[in-house]
Amino acid sequence: MTDLTALDASELATRIHSREVSAVEVTQAHLDRIDNVDGEFHAFLHVSAAAALVSAKEVDASLSAGERPASALAGVPLALKDVFTTTDMPTTCGSKILEGWISPYDATVTSKLRAAGIPLLGKTNMDEFAMGSSTENSAYGPTKNPWDTNRIPGGSGGGSAAALASYQAPLAIGTDTGGSIRQPAALTGTVGTKPTYGTVSRYGLIACASSLDQGGPCGRTVLDTALLHEVIAGHDPRDSTSVETSVASVVAAAREGARGDLVGVRVGVVRELHSDSYQAGVISSFDAAVATLTSLGAEVVEVSCPNFVHALAAYYLILPSEVSSNLARFDGMRYGTRVGDDGKHSAEQVMAITRAERFGAEVKRRIMIGTYALSAGYYDEYYGQALKVRTLIARDFDKAYEQVDVLVSPTTPTTAFPLGDKVDDPIAMYLNDLCTLPTNLAGHCAMSVPSGLAAEDGLPVGLQIMAPAFADDRLYRIGAAYEVARGQLK
Repeated sequence: MTDLTALDASELATRIHSREVSAVEVTQAHLDRIDNVDGEFHAFLHVSAAAALVSAKEVDASLSAGERPASALAGVPLALKDVFTTTDMPTTCGSKILEGWISPYDATVTSKLRAAGIPLLGKTNMDEFAMGSSTENSAYGPTKNPWDTNRIPGGSGGGSAAALASYQAPLAIGTDTGGSIRQPAALTGTVGTKPTYGTVSRYGLIACASSLDQGGPCGRTVLDTALLHEVIAGHDPRDSTSVETSVASVVAAAREGARGDLVGVRVGVVRELHSDSYQAGVISSFDAAVATLTSLGAEVVEVSCPNFVHALAAYYLILPSEVSSNLARFDGMRYGTRVGDDGKHSAEQVMAITRAERFGAEVKRRIMIGTYALSAGYYDEYYGQALKVRTLIARDFDKAYEQVDVLVSPTTPTTAFPLGDKVDDPIAMYLNDLCTLPTNLAGHCAMSVPSGLAAEDGLPVGLQIMAPAFADDRLYRIGAAYEVARGQLK
């Protein structure tokens, strides 16, 4: 009998919709897999077995009645990052300050998944409030990389990526503020897309940095990720940053790309994102990927984006500044847990005690940096300057896209590093996001697709593909073409 957890989401959907297998069977197989292996990987913070099976039964009943599937992925289960609100599961953002909190409403992404007939297996682990690059900042313990349990799975969405890589879920949802979808995808050998800012609703996505956060799809193949992308995308009047601009079908683009022809496509290699300081196996894998794109007919040229070298500094002023504002609401009064409410402390003291005890070290660090950057006398010197750099980075992208259709780079400078290796060195941790940050600052779209294993350690490496705003379909066409060609390499 076929192991249902080993099948791609698109194949599972085909079998469910043809009634070769039931959605209940598929969902139960993944729940069993979670029971058997997640004690080792800790990808999930909460598993919702009963509700997932109810959802699967509803899909089966609908198909039995001769109704059309609610979506192309109806009946295929999914793991949801614990930053999207859900009315039937806790939403903690990996933080003790929201321990046990149940939201009174679903996020728009959650609602779209439910309407599409996608059973939600549970909520996945993450760096607290999406602040981190390793999932070690979770208040509930780190997630481990299925390729090597002594190593990190990336962050902040390491739980979603690890759930995919360990076959506990065929699909997952993540969020990407500075690389939190793409970086874990690269380090776990999976696919992850950061959509164009504003094309996937942020309503019910608990904010880290509002001008940077973007929910997006994660899968094990480019087509699976495209199918999920189309489920969650679309304008939402409840999100003031949601745009009405339409995006070409990413599923059609993925199917076109799988035919393998990239003749006429112009690909730019970003000089500033190709460094001798990167791990040798990452560079060799990237160079091989570029050669593969050339063999498919793409025209490859080198382009320069000189202001990308300032992206890290700008990002780590803009993000903390927005964090200091967004996290002010978590004060122990309205949400989650409260500490020090014993009648001996004032409301202000209770707030201070709660935040001191319930926020983790990285969250506190970023709140303090952001508050300082926004303070009187320093706003123009720090935050204002960072915004100017952000504009320069966007202009670099614009100039580059006058020459090419997409840009490529390694997704990460190294493969997955050992657990604990960088937890005491924030700057070293931040450097893992060098390649992914520019896209978020510009609001554009990008994807990470597996590009093989590094020779030194046998761990996954990712190829990052970047495209202009609203050109998400280009990612899927090129990603699918590369995916097929790489699968044929010996």
